[in-house]
Amino acid sequence: MWVGSNRRNAAKTRGAERLGRRGSPSSGSAIMRVVLFLLMLIVVALAVIWGISSRRRANAQLAQETQELAVPVVAVIHPKLGAQQQEIVLPGDMQPFIDAPIYARTNGYLKKWYVDIGARVKAGQLLAEIDAPEVDQQLLQARADLATAQVNLHLAEITATRYKDLLKTESVAQQDVDNAIGNYDARNTAVSSAQSNVKRLQEMQSFEKIYAPFDGVITARNTDIGALIDSGSSGGTARELFHIAAVNQLRVYVNVPQIYSAHIRSGLRADLLLNEFPGRKFEGTVVRNSGAIDSNTRTLLAEIDVNNPTGELKPGAYVEVHLKLPSSVSTFTLPVNATIFKSAGMQVATVKNGKTIALVPITPGRDFGAEIEVLAGLNAGDSVVVNPPDSLSDGQEVKVSQPQAAAKRQP
Repeated sequence: MWVGSNRRNAAKTRGAERLGRRGSPSSGSAIMRVVLFLLMLIVVALAVIWGISSRRRANAQLAQETQELAVPVVAVIHPKLGAQQQEIVLPGDMQPFIDAPIYARTNGYLKKWYVDIGARVKAGQLLAEIDAPEVDQQLLQARADLATAQVNLHLAEITATRYKDLLKTESVAQQDVDNAIGNYDARNTAVSSAQSNVKRLQEMQSFEKIYAPFDGVITARNTDIGALIDSGSSGGTARELFHIAAVNQLRVYVNVPQIYSAHIRSGLRADLLLNEFPGRKFEGTVVRNSGAIDSNTRTLLAEIDVNNPTGELKPGAYVEVHLKLPSSVSTFTLPVNATIFKSAGMQVATVKNGKTIALVPITPGRDFGAEIEVLAGLNAGDSVVVNPPDSLSDGQEVKVSQPQAAAKRQP
């Protein structure tokens, strides 16, 4: 019995040892829970790390995009070099060589006119006659006064001569002689005054006939037979009777931009083109200029004379003037939408070093419609912004798009 009991105990002891080596069921589940907890911690940590990392990347990307959007993107071109030209084309105003309004110098009524608009007249040709009865009557009265004064002078002269002869025999007093001589001098002065008055009225009467002051064409007639005529000029109530212009030679006035003013000299050749004479050129010559730049337009006023023997050129016409310059002047052309108008004047926005804006003032020349000529302020290698926004400022950072578009504009 004792032996069997010992064997059972020994077997239990060995079984307990084996069971201890394999582990109990409760301890194994605890280990699994620990492992699962650790795995969950690792997953949560990874999720947190991934979330933070993605947020950082999103914030960095947003900041980069915001910075990129804050820098405007602009398109640029290079100025196109103008042709190396020996002439410039400017608008001109054709005027008569001499232009004068004709007024009456005496009051009256128009008796007759002899010329109408378009008539070519010579210097001294009779244009019209004025009926001035008041002047005629005043002249008759003045002549009568002159005759009276001359009679009185003759009588005073006789009296003075007699008194001088009587004084030799002491038949009259010296005082009487002096009075006679004084009366003679006074009568002589009265005659001179009457003669001057007659001459004045004769001049007034001569103004009843109106003559042409120079060779020319009548461009206006502002009166008719029976019209009341007032003497004077345009400063008063009188109006001009005729307007006459000398057209055998005409003056053409042209405003030359300041950049070309140094080349404008007397004797410079100019070709004149008019729309009513297609294919024809009229040769003119620069005869003088104002010698000063107009501060408002920055131009020099020049006068070109052109002969007009046949009268086919008309005063007041618009003319296209081609001035032959003695040396070439380099210019550039830009699209109109590349210019900026500000209080400081016309400007363009150029890109320096490929990223910085510089506002450059320019001197405009001729306007070609879609393009404008630039006389000063640009260089051939400048990058000019096209359609610049109003918000652009000097020194602002920009990005350039399509830089290759500049090369396409080069001639």
